[in-house]
Amino acid sequence: MATTAQAPDAAGVPEFYAGRDILVTGATGFMGKVLLEKLLRCCPDIRTIYILVRHKRGQKPRARVDAMAALPVFERLLRERPGAMDKIQPLEGDVGFTSLGLSVADQRTVLDNVSVVFHMAASLNFKSPLKVAVEDNTAGTQRVLDFCCQIKKLVSFVYVSTAFCNCEQEVLEERVYPPRIDPHYIIKLCRDSSAETIQDLAPQLMGAHPNTYTFTKQLAEALVDEYHTKMPLSIARPSIVTAALREPMSGWVDSLNGPTGILIASGKGVLRSMMCDDKHHAEVVPVDLCINALIVLAYKRTLLTPAEAPRTPVYNISSNKVQRITWREIIELGRNCIHEYPFETILWYPDGASRTNWLTHTLIVFFFQTLPAFFIDLLLTLARQKTFMVRVQRKIAAGMSVLQYFTMREWDFRNDRAWALWPSLNERDRETFFINNAVPVDRDEYIKTIVLGSRQYCCKEPLSSLPRARRNLRIMYYLHHTCIILFYALCGWLLFRFLDTSYNPMRSWALLGQVTPKARLP
Repeated sequence: MATTAQAPDAAGVPEFYAGRDILVTGATGFMGKVLLEKLLRCCPDIRTIYILVRHKRGQKPRARVDAMAALPVFERLLRERPGAMDKIQPLEGDVGFTSLGLSVADQRTVLDNVSVVFHMAASLNFKSPLKVAVEDNTAGTQRVLDFCCQIKKLVSFVYVSTAFCNCEQEVLEERVYPPRIDPHYIIKLCRDSSAETIQDLAPQLMGAHPNTYTFTKQLAEALVDEYHTKMPLSIARPSIVTAALREPMSGWVDSLNGPTGILIASGKGVLRSMMCDDKHHAEVVPVDLCINALIVLAYKRTLLTPAEAPRTPVYNISSNKVQRITWREIIELGRNCIHEYPFETILWYPDGASRTNWLTHTLIVFFFQTLPAFFIDLLLTLARQKTFMVRVQRKIAAGMSVLQYFTMREWDFRNDRAWALWPSLNERDRETFFINNAVPVDRDEYIKTIVLGSRQYCCKEPLSSLPRARRNLRIMYYLHHTCIILFYALCGWLLFRFLDTSYNPMRSWALLGQVTPKARLP
């Protein structure tokens, strides 16, 4: 649905957030960190950002925030605005509990002061059992909604969903699609039934959904929509979120999900084949564009009248029509960049490819990924070293089985409402909160940015190691092609020997050691 152009805002985004208290769930995730950084850096008069944090590996919430502040994603913020991280107040809690598991004092603080909520917390494990995924993503969202209904000053609640939550549709409009099954029924069923029972029922309950993540996010959207009369809501649907285009630094990424994991596995030579129809478009969006859209739509929701937003506004944050890119382009550009900027530690020459034929793909994986993994682990075992290759290949296989549903299909995401957020901003905010095709994107440069960002921030490989990495790549190149030549030479020799002996049965038997030619002579 197209959105008519609006006059530029007289005020602006930073002015809206000035003096406000914000609540963020899922703040310690990839997108959550970028959201915190952007709010603190570009909305400097924000008063407090409360973040819901659980205990993790014995670390208390405050310790987790302090550790997070040391990450590269916050370097620019701390350089430009020292002390900005003091505005982050961690609250010990969990969406798995009533009232988010907050203490009575923390509940009162949030209910009395917060005016904007970003609900981003979710389990991103696509392989999660249905009972667990429903509890985390659907029931967890309901608990957040129930709690936030009580916030006195609430002016905007943003639920961060996924563009693929209605993946059974080919055309995805910016509206809430009613789920096939009532989410309240699913929640009750999961609570009243054993994990084994729910897992047995999962295929029937999920229908066309490829995994529990998309299914439970669709259910959560339906719950959010039910609260449209109780609070000002918006639903944001990012597609595949990739490394930062520009901010807080080019290439920032700390998640191995999606294309980043594929790129690293390919670059290190442990991924030789993937099921992908490379003619399809890759629905990817840089994380900074996505976060800018979230910040702006939370503000824009406060400007909508009941007539303009009779229910829940939905925003598909995905590739726009101007800057769409195919998987083939990504693969080709990525391969060139990996060869120019190789990873420091590679196990084989990176020369994988995408395929649409399942049999060919399976054979390539078996002979060039699985068998070498067992062979390497055997050598490590004989050398009394810790094995890892089979484990790596199992993780890759699990990841590829999840991703191939998305790389073998094409969707038409209608995102007119999402990208119409930008033109109505004033000139300063258009530059600060860039979100659409007004930002020129050089595809070669962006893929290079993703490769270098993955190398530095995920693999912890400094750019200073590039000369050594390039030498290693040259060695692997010659080794790779030598092995290919030897492989085909062996195949040719075996074929020649077979043809040479096939017309002489006595010689064939002799070669097999069953009988000698001399034994047959009179």
